[in-house]
Amino acid sequence: MMFGSEDTEEEILAQRIIEMFKEPAAHMEYLKDVHFAYDILRLCQMVRLVLEKEPRVAFLQSPVYVFGDVHGNLEDLHFFSDNIWRLGMALTAGNFLFLGDYVDRGKNGLEVVAYLLAMKVHLPHKVFLLRGNHETRDVNGWEEHYGDRSFIYQCRERFGDDLGYQVWENCNQVFDRMPLSAVIDQDIFCVHGGIPRPIAKDQQPQPGHAKKPLVAESRLQDILKVPHVAGINPPYEHEDELLQQVASDCIWSDPASEEQEEYGVDPDTGYGESLRGGGAICFGHKAVTDFLRNEGLSYIMRAHEAHADGVAVSKGARVFTVFSTSKDHNQGTQAMAGCILVDFEKMHVINRSPAYKNQYIHRRDSVSLDKLSEREIRQRMKLGLVDDVDDDDDGVDDDDEEDEWEDFDESMDGQFTDLLEEVDVGEYVLDSSRRSFVDPTNTTTRGLFETSNTWAFESNSSIGSMDSSSISGGNRRAGLTRFPSISEVVNEDDDDDEKQLKVADVSMDMAE
Repeated sequence: MMFGSEDTEEEILAQRIIEMFKEPAAHMEYLKDVHFAYDILRLCQMVRLVLEKEPRVAFLQSPVYVFGDVHGNLEDLHFFSDNIWRLGMALTAGNFLFLGDYVDRGKNGLEVVAYLLAMKVHLPHKVFLLRGNHETRDVNGWEEHYGDRSFIYQCRERFGDDLGYQVWENCNQVFDRMPLSAVIDQDIFCVHGGIPRPIAKDQQPQPGHAKKPLVAESRLQDILKVPHVAGINPPYEHEDELLQQVASDCIWSDPASEEQEEYGVDPDTGYGESLRGGGAICFGHKAVTDFLRNEGLSYIMRAHEAHADGVAVSKGARVFTVFSTSKDHNQGTQAMAGCILVDFEKMHVINRSPAYKNQYIHRRDSVSLDKLSEREIRQRMKLGLVDDVDDDDDGVDDDDEEDEWEDFDESMDGQFTDLLEEVDVGEYVLDSSRRSFVDPTNTTTRGLFETSNTWAFESNSSIGSMDSSSISGGNRRAGLTRFPSISEVVNEDDDDDEKQLKVADVSMDMAE
């Protein structure tokens, strides 16, 4: 990315974050410095202004790259960067749509959020960030459940309690303003969780006329009516209860399993209780059929459920689930990260093979770390740049480690008082006394141990090659037939760390 001599503050900030993203190991001091916190706070200020101008439903034209959950996985995000926008997003044709869940579970939530917000600032009409259930305070602030993988823990661990909380809260102020859904080519509904239940509108009777029956308005219109600032979990005082339900369904719901279709879904509405629990809902075949017919759409693309193959389809091949992280969800060592390119009348699936090697995140036993001291390795491990470090046998004295991070915390005192006073966390008041439609503390994670009867992409786990099933046929509005494949081409003369992935186009032609 090239900037001129009179770069704006937004361009300078975006460039700094992009350089960090390209080579995180070369920016160790920056990543654990208060200046990184300052940059995140400034990004939050900028992105809030951008998002407040966007509708709750983003209407996009293809080509569009659609990504599912990232969950702080810098490694898989690098895969997509290396293979999709190698020359930068600005020079890559099409738009980029992320379906939410940027934080928690992975170790690099701060880096992932900083990079995506920087790209939103730099390319506001090309990069679109939807909201997931992890972009709510009840979830990304649930330190008791996620431990050191929770977003609030990572903010406080990196920047200290006070500044860390400010970073966490300002990121959530951005999350509160993210769109809930998108529509591609007036044909594909995109959302993090799933379709919301219809809101029945009681039309008031006119004088001399009987009361009219309940009428359900367009679901897209319902989403568009959700306030531009919505807490959801927990809600703000100004949030209407019915619209809170709409927003909650968008970020929490799941496709019904086959067993649920038979026993747990209301045959009249097509909705039921999700296996996730906690008040989340599921949507069955009837709900999908009614929604697509009433809105004049053909397909639903969503995230929210882990799939070892990265992409899966369900509900008569009308619902696509995209998962863009291969880690932290108990999917095994052969799990893949996937995305979908919607390209006018075709769709293309791009998956990361388990054989793909990167040069950003290293295992503790990697030879590339031989020249680093144990203290440097420990620092990289804290920043998520080294995996599989044995905390009980890492050669670092626990007291020394604690002192190191205590010194870092003390060095921050007083440096950003002016900035924190400048940052306006908003005039909106969270209503912690109100019930959220979904209670995260009573939910379980879908996709870790079961799926909702999807057709998944069967892969060959042999090193150097991978076959994925996708779909073949003619027009997007027709049914699916068979799966083509994605292959990885490896130059056998290359070293392991230099093996390059070549992603083949996977057409999803659907016959009339």
